[in-house]
Amino acid sequence: MDKNNLERRAYETFLDLMTQAGADKIVAAVKKELSDQRQYLKMIASENYCSITVQMAMGNLFTDKYAEGSISARYYAGCTNADDVEREARDRCIELFDPEKKYGLHANVQPHSGSDANIMAYMAILSKWEESFLEEKQAKLSSLDRAGFSSLRGHSQRCKMVSMGLSDGGHLTHGYRMNVSARLFDVYSYGVDPSTGFIDYDELESIVEKAKPYILVAGYSAYTRKIDFERMRDIADKYGACLFVDMAHFSGLVAGGVFKGKFNPVSYADIITSTTHKTLRGPRGGIILCKKEWRSHIDKGCPHAIGGPLLNMIVAKAIAFMEAASKEFKDYSAQVVKNADALAQKLIGCGATLLTGGTENHMVIIHVAQSFSLTGMQAEKALFQVGIVVNRNAVPKDSHGMWLTSGIRLGTPALTTRGLKEGEMEKIAEMIVEVLSKTQPHGNDGKEIILDSSYVTKKKEQIRDLLEEFPLYEQLQN
Repeated sequence: MDKNNLERRAYETFLDLMTQAGADKIVAAVKKELSDQRQYLKMIASENYCSITVQMAMGNLFTDKYAEGSISARYYAGCTNADDVEREARDRCIELFDPEKKYGLHANVQPHSGSDANIMAYMAILSKWEESFLEEKQAKLSSLDRAGFSSLRGHSQRCKMVSMGLSDGGHLTHGYRMNVSARLFDVYSYGVDPSTGFIDYDELESIVEKAKPYILVAGYSAYTRKIDFERMRDIADKYGACLFVDMAHFSGLVAGGVFKGKFNPVSYADIITSTTHKTLRGPRGGIILCKKEWRSHIDKGCPHAIGGPLLNMIVAKAIAFMEAASKEFKDYSAQVVKNADALAQKLIGCGATLLTGGTENHMVIIHVAQSFSLTGMQAEKALFQVGIVVNRNAVPKDSHGMWLTSGIRLGTPALTTRGLKEGEMEKIAEMIVEVLSKTQPHGNDGKEIILDSSYVTKKKEQIRDLLEEFPLYEQLQN
């Protein structure tokens, strides 16, 4: 039986089992999600479509197994098979990002998400930071009395971190005050040049020089340029900082060989974290890569931050790492960036204002307040009505705040997976500008819009016609 037939049968078996279990509402929601994903232009920069093989790999017997701890060092008996699975995923991950074994990487594939990966890594860094305190006291963490542990906590809270601010493109877990990361560290933020939108490395260095942090964080959630990791490494070394890279958004571009030389963090960073589901096109989850001197700390995710790893998801991660090592994935990654650039150039040509004036990665950010006198929420709502799914996004010094925002973020990973190329991106750019130009704000709350219903119907039909040429999960029945 060929692969398409096997995948179709697996999906149908899943639906049949759910129906027999009486989960009719779940079945209906799954079918509706497949239908919706086929009919909408998915342009969320952090979303993609993983293979049916990866999807089916998530549903396996390892979901029943606890395996707290690390490979060959579990808190439970009976983990031989769990060790084999996790070891395979770990080795595949290392081979993907360091195929020639140049950098002596270690990998931890246990994190449930990118945020979990960051918290696990932060706790590893804190535990290393605390070693000097414990050595001075000639004590172990477990032997400290209440007063000693209180002193240790005070020591930990003096640990400084420099990272990109949320409104300038950083992530919640990079020290945003409402996130636990801001409770762990004394955080100093860097931003982007207000005239160009690019990271100002000289300004960044001056912040690091003044703060003298233990951690320098590089990485982003909403920044459309490459990062110069060679310069980041120089700054970290000059002031004695650990270079921590969150490559959740661009790890697929690293694995696919698109980000090379000083734009590839693997040879420069002490610790790297990532999701596995964005440009890497795997299951939802996270990973940590590190230099070997950090290994003992990184492998203490339990008890530092998580309990039992999700072994069923680790199986799926292993499959995704195998897929990402292929020639097809390298071609895909290159096309993701080509598509983003084509989208950006056409948007600019149609009159839209973009942060940084374009893109070098997989995402584009439109300043919709400047371009169309809309909030990000209004733009997001208008585009969704016609069948284009994006997310609103703050811009630096956003006058509309972090909820309404002044921007929208667009991404090309999912549409590239469907097979769309530069020509389709240019058509989509024209549609986006046309829709937003026809959208009128309604009321004073920055949320509501007026968009002609007959126009909405017409645009939906155009998008469905476009997507018919690029079927999604064609082997699955609705």
